[in-house]
Amino acid sequence: MEYKQKAKEMLQEWKGENYAFGMGVLDKIGGYAQKARKTTMLVVTGWKTEKWVEPLVKEIEADLSEKGIKVVDIIRGARANAPREDVYRIANQIGKKKPDSIIGIGGGSTIDAVKCASVLATFESDDVEKYFGMGLVTETVKNEGKKVPTIIAVQTASSSAAHLTKYSNITDPLTGQKKLIIDEAVVPPYAVFDYSTTINAPYAIKADGALDGIAHCLEVMNGATGKPFFDRTMDIAEAGIGLIVQSLPKAIDSPEDSDAVEALGLGTDLGGYAIMVGGTNYGHLFSFSVVNKLTHGRACAITNPYTLIFFAPAIEAQLRLLGGILKKEGYISEEIDNYKDRDLSVAVANGMLKFSEAIKFPTTFGEVGIDDEDKKRILTAAKNPQLWSKLEQAPVSLIAKDKADNIDKNKTEGNIDRYMGALIDGIISGDFNKIENMPQ
Repeated sequence: MEYKQKAKEMLQEWKGENYAFGMGVLDKIGGYAQKARKTTMLVVTGWKTEKWVEPLVKEIEADLSEKGIKVVDIIRGARANAPREDVYRIANQIGKKKPDSIIGIGGGSTIDAVKCASVLATFESDDVEKYFGMGLVTETVKNEGKKVPTIIAVQTASSSAAHLTKYSNITDPLTGQKKLIIDEAVVPPYAVFDYSTTINAPYAIKADGALDGIAHCLEVMNGATGKPFFDRTMDIAEAGIGLIVQSLPKAIDSPEDSDAVEALGLGTDLGGYAIMVGGTNYGHLFSFSVVNKLTHGRACAITNPYTLIFFAPAIEAQLRLLGGILKKEGYISEEIDNYKDRDLSVAVANGMLKFSEAIKFPTTFGEVGIDDEDKKRILTAAKNPQLWSKLEQAPVSLIAKDKADNIDKNKTEGNIDRYMGALIDGIISGDFNKIENMPQ
């Protein structure tokens, strides 16, 4: 089956009538707002500062007016990486206006900020820290008996798929560290992604976003070894990665190619599907600690080819699937059918690096100024139990346990220093030989 048709069927089966996607679907927003009653607030990326959003907002306002929905306010969304200050500002306005629904319009940062801000406004909280981790919002909802306002997520970038997921990434600008809320309670009940809104997106947004979509599919697929959702994630990843690898160069060279634009939207949406089935690992973990130097998608794109080598003993099927896609598109020239283990991972990793080079992406941390100080920050973050879901979701686990199956913190930290440290050295230098595989 063609990747595009397969992607459409997967998304429809997953989200049903609560997700409107495709070309020309903005008129679905008003109908979703009606389901949440009579008033709404718009939280818009670049509002009052970026001209491109104005016609989009006017079109949405007209639809809402026609559907009898009152817009109580339009406020600016979040800056890149959803800084805490922006989250608190948005939460304050939600708390004051108390709309029936909140329509977040923008890329992943604004939608993530709206998710988090709606939680803070609901529980009249001024501290986001206590919600970082898994399921803590749901726990608070049960304890306090309050309901988070209805969020209608209107995506404008083929990237994080924040409009579809249970994740909210928030950054502390003082430390340069990103942390994560993982909770079904923050999944937007309704979402709209009109892929045509991305046609004129600049290169950086288009490329970084697409590579984020690949990272979602790839990291979840790699982490699915031995899991009950393995076959499902392999199907999602094949279509998602296949669409992005096929279409990104076309979308860059011909920005108004609607076929390529649609393919990128579908591919990154499947990335969102993937991270609702399984979890991401090192690419995302590392990106959280280098927000001062790199966009999220770029950090993941640089990291993930090297992780293939570290994970090689546990991901043969995944390597063969990814290698097949890259070979079909001309990024791997040699025959890899007889390769196995580390040799196979090196061939596939080199294919990924060639793809990055073809779209003029950096391929090492060293190229973008990430150094030993950044390495220390990544390793320190990896030792924080709040982020250990990223270690648990990797196909090769650095988490050590004693005979009673309790986590041995000292041994775990030792594994992080030794094996993750060597992996980072490899990513900084571009030298695969620095990467050390754990004994199996």
